[in-house]
Amino acid sequence: MSGSVRNKRKPGMTLLSETRSSSVMTEPAITTENLVKVFGEKIAVDNLNLRVDRGEIFGFLGPNGSGKSTTIKMLCGLLAPTDGHAVVSGIDVCRDPEQIRAKIGYMPQKFSLYEDLTVKENIDFYAQLYGVKGPGARKRKEEVIDQVGIGHYRGFLGKQLSGGWKQRLALCCALVHRPEIIFLDEPTASMDPVARRGLWDLLFTLASSGITLFVTTHYMDEAERCSSVGYIYNSRLIVSGGPDELKQARDVVGQGNVRLEVVCRPLVRTFNLAKALPYVDDVTIFGQALHVISENPQAAELLASDLSLEGVLVLSMREIEPSLEDVFVTLTKASMQEEEIRLSQEALQQGQRRSEFDDEGDDEPDENGGKGRRSL
Repeated sequence: MSGSVRNKRKPGMTLLSETRSSSVMTEPAITTENLVKVFGEKIAVDNLNLRVDRGEIFGFLGPNGSGKSTTIKMLCGLLAPTDGHAVVSGIDVCRDPEQIRAKIGYMPQKFSLYEDLTVKENIDFYAQLYGVKGPGARKRKEEVIDQVGIGHYRGFLGKQLSGGWKQRLALCCALVHRPEIIFLDEPTASMDPVARRGLWDLLFTLASSGITLFVTTHYMDEAERCSSVGYIYNSRLIVSGGPDELKQARDVVGQGNVRLEVVCRPLVRTFNLAKALPYVDDVTIFGQALHVISENPQAAELLASDLSLEGVLVLSMREIEPSLEDVFVTLTKASMQEEEIRLSQEALQQGQRRSEFDDEGDDEPDENGGKGRRSL
């Protein structure tokens, strides 16, 4: 499995790693070592250690404001790191940021091409911008048009395209100069399910041809399709690894937890009932079923009995494996709790320092020879 992360261990950080055979080791597409970006007093990216292998689809997940876009900007050579080291396609990000841009393509979340140009004119413009010229230029442009499947729309204006076809056009422009790595920032955010699936089929084809894809997304089903994923929260990489590896890691999803899928009627009333039971640690609604988490090994029997007493119709109940969503929710809650503890400890220490300062002031003699508060 590719895409493992080596990171400095910090409180609350869970790391997954793998043993790589020296026979299959190749130069990675992307590596970062203790990469940091600070804006004023705000730490946007905190000691990011990352490895993405060539030809894989790496999913980069995290809440808004967690540091995903800042990381991409540094890796694209658009933003200088405050500290640390990063290499993209063999090029040092800090030393040669301009050289990186010839090796990468970038596809933003929002359509940023020219809406008043046709599909063909947009591709022509970006080909010229990337230096795709000469006898092979026309052939290359036709290749990417065929590869992305946008040939029927070559005469359409950008503004006439649907959201899905706009994204395909953006991908076409990102591919025209034969990049080794493509960064895609939430590429399917505005797409319907059919268009989303079609784009992912295309991404799989690109990855199979050796192109490395670095994708940010909020969709858990898309994260499941990635070769490996990394989860960043509050500027720190919390965990990374293959989707199956993350779901099976007991230090991530909890040792000994019982996870149950309960199909029942009525659903919402049962949700409220289950949430109040002392042995239920968490319960959420997934479609037409409840997902219940408990540390009690007898949870299934207890739950069936308690729900029956309340008149709930239980159609089925089975034990299930954790999903990627379970993994990320668990990690986010743990990180939030640790952050609250840290802030409480800092507030307590500041209060203690102020108290000690006040005590020292009380020991200073006043004008009448007594002890009073020190003048500032």
